[in-house]
Amino acid sequence: MPLSVSDARSNPADQIAHAVEVLGRAKQRIAVFKAVYYGKRRVKSVNDIATATGLDRIRVLQEGKRLSDNQIVRQIRAAGITSYEKDPFYGVQKKKILSLVSDPVAFANFPTKARPRAALPKVVTIEMPRRRIQARYITIDEVDSFARARRARVDPGDYTPIAESRFKAGIAKILHESGRFRDWGGERNDLYTSRVVVSGKRHAAAFAFKGPGTSGTLTPGKMGKNGDQIQRLFKTAASVFIVQYWGQVAESVTEQMEEFAKAKSAVEGTVIYFGVIDGDDSNRLLKAYPKAFKR
Repeated sequence: MPLSVSDARSNPADQIAHAVEVLGRAKQRIAVFKAVYYGKRRVKSVNDIATATGLDRIRVLQEGKRLSDNQIVRQIRAAGITSYEKDPFYGVQKKKILSLVSDPVAFANFPTKARPRAALPKVVTIEMPRRRIQARYITIDEVDSFARARRARVDPGDYTPIAESRFKAGIAKILHESGRFRDWGGERNDLYTSRVVVSGKRHAAAFAFKGPGTSGTLTPGKMGKNGDQIQRLFKTAASVFIVQYWGQVAESVTEQMEEFAKAKSAVEGTVIYFGVIDGDDSNRLLKAYPKAFKR
């Protein structure tokens, strides 16, 4: 039996995360874990666990070995039968572990020593004198540069995402932007151009693109390594700010953009436009400008 060298008292969060990752979404492994840690008995035999879970002995042995190899339980012989002994630390933390196993979102935001998570507000509220604020939400239908999209008709949700680099190149072609834009870790935006036309006037604009690599509804926490991509976007010297994503964009993204737009408008005394291009609007642009998005 290997000797455990981990010190749960020094990094309990990492130990909890380790257990959650080992259990994963394996229903039978989770069932064996629950059976071992159920009740006050410190040791459960393979037969006890098979009876409690409804699994056959072979399957219990397989999942028990996986838990034992990862030091979630201790495999021993009791009365001549293979058995599993609780780990005191995991016995105390079993409810927390099972809670995180059942909630992947909560686990993704669970801070550990190995992967600290900064507590970021979902919406940043900045108080400014209202008479100086001119922040306006716009859609692609209000952007003259995307005029063809006003006539494009698509079925909601019926789209196939394309690579972020390809979509960015397509937008640049539509805007007749000949500059080159390479991604790097500290960038404020993915595309900066002075060729966006809104209400008949040309504006400087900053775009943030989230490609197919991001899944689920887009929230501020999924934007940038530290969830600060919107904040960095609004540091750009522009008056139009657009976030594009191949899917649903959460209201919290728009709310955060609005707060930064208000702050920028108040400080600079200018009209600031902001908006999002979700999956459906992205598809409308593809339909309206097929040549721009060719490979």
